[in-house]
Amino acid sequence: MSSQPSRHDTKTNDDGPISATVAHKGMRKEVIAVMPGLVLAMLLSMLDNFIVSTSLPRIVGDLGGVTHLSWVVTAYILGTTVSTPIWGKVGDMFGRKTIFLISITVFLVGSALSGTAGSALLGGTTNGMTELIAFRALQGLGAGGLMVNVMAITGDLVPPRERGRYQGVMAAVMSLAMIAGPLAGGLITDHLTWRWTFYINLPLGIAALILVATTLRLPQQHRRVRIDWLGAVLLTAAITSLVILTSLGGSQFAWLPATTAALAAGAVVTFALFILVERRTAEPILPLHIFAHRNFSLISGVGFLLGFAMFGSINFLPLFQQTVQGASATNSGALLIPMMGASMVVSLFVGQRITKTGHYKAFPVAGGIVIVVAMFLLAQQDAQTTPLETGLFIAVLGTGMGFLMQTTMLISQNSVDHANLGVASSTATFFRSIGGAFGVSWFGGVFNQRLAAEMTARLGENATGLPSMTSANIDPATLDQLSPPVRAALFNSLAAAISEVFLVATIFAAVIVLLAALLKHVPLRESNPTSDCAPAANAPAATCLSQGSGKS
Repeated sequence: MSSQPSRHDTKTNDDGPISATVAHKGMRKEVIAVMPGLVLAMLLSMLDNFIVSTSLPRIVGDLGGVTHLSWVVTAYILGTTVSTPIWGKVGDMFGRKTIFLISITVFLVGSALSGTAGSALLGGTTNGMTELIAFRALQGLGAGGLMVNVMAITGDLVPPRERGRYQGVMAAVMSLAMIAGPLAGGLITDHLTWRWTFYINLPLGIAALILVATTLRLPQQHRRVRIDWLGAVLLTAAITSLVILTSLGGSQFAWLPATTAALAAGAVVTFALFILVERRTAEPILPLHIFAHRNFSLISGVGFLLGFAMFGSINFLPLFQQTVQGASATNSGALLIPMMGASMVVSLFVGQRITKTGHYKAFPVAGGIVIVVAMFLLAQQDAQTTPLETGLFIAVLGTGMGFLMQTTMLISQNSVDHANLGVASSTATFFRSIGGAFGVSWFGGVFNQRLAAEMTARLGENATGLPSMTSANIDPATLDQLSPPVRAALFNSLAAAISEVFLVATIFAAVIVLLAALLKHVPLRESNPTSDCAPAANAPAATCLSQGSGKS
């Protein structure tokens, strides 16, 4: 034991020892040098969440397997969610640059293979859908390391006091990706083939690899570690059970009691065993002591509820716009621009204000309040609501997102020592993702129950002769087959059901305000427990920082 270097041992780079602190004022040029690579990697992760959805009908037409279509999305979500905590921890243990490059490479391999699924390159289309699902899972495993490493590397490069400015820019890029994804997916699918929704990642990813490899220099770790394999397996099993339960429970298993009970029991048992293992291992995948910090626990709860209320409910906005308001699929994506535009502007403003003043507590409180107002406004929609009114309501929602999205990450990172920066980043992402998965499942049930009740109330016995209507099978083609009176009744029923979803989301959003109000203002660190190092004479413009430890 005594022969192992401690967490606080001096780190060195190729040019000699590294001092204890770094003056952030002189770092900005070097940070700007590496920022394009980080932004490209983050753009890859965000785009793939949205760009593939528009090509799903073409994929089914080419590969078949419509009954397994949902797994194309779920496999990616599962891979991302399972791997996020693990990427964060191994980055803390072995150095973030190498781990980041590996995650980009895994993502690119998964993208290339996904594009070839069912093609002659892999021997034909017999098992094309199965191949695509497997390759999407691999792609998701790589994607889990993209966002968390971008945020953790930003934390390495920039002290918390300065971090808001850069994270505000990244939040703006995320908003841009949420707009561009569906539009790009539609254009690619219409003018090329669905395979290019995956191939488009390759030039972007290769550019990100080159930029990160040549501009980012983080010193290697000099401590021997033992990987917590058992904890990783147990955490993977628990997350897998939860994601399958929440993502596919309502549609694939029809909430069969036996299947639901087995998945729930599996999640509970494996999570309990995970807690026991993490309390006893020397290098836990998820150090439980970080939850002893009040702010970290509170902001994790905020992240979960943010994902639950926001991502769970806005999933129904395109359905409302395409059915009740009659927008096309492409136009419904464009109609989200007010939300993303507001989020982008507010994120940039918040980042600048945090950097200038060092104060941040007011922003998550304000964000929670604004989201409550937005959910309440969206709950007032009915069949007569105009697209302009909906645009104003979702602009309010985007404003709330801008106050919260990156502030939650900043508070998470500022609440732990620097040695656990990757874990803090991955945990913040993880809680938001799990919250979103639960929200989609929960609100899907709320929507389906209210829709059935409204249809029965409006059409009486005539409703029993209609095809089963749920959030999974309502589309313009189905609505065109209905008679005008039935279609009008369905529009009003849809509006009422979606209104109920946003009304329930208002309650959960209100809890965000409560948790945010309980946050304690902990001054943002003015510098990282890392330092400058002179780049080698023949090196390009670079950033060189160690990854030492330091208490917040």
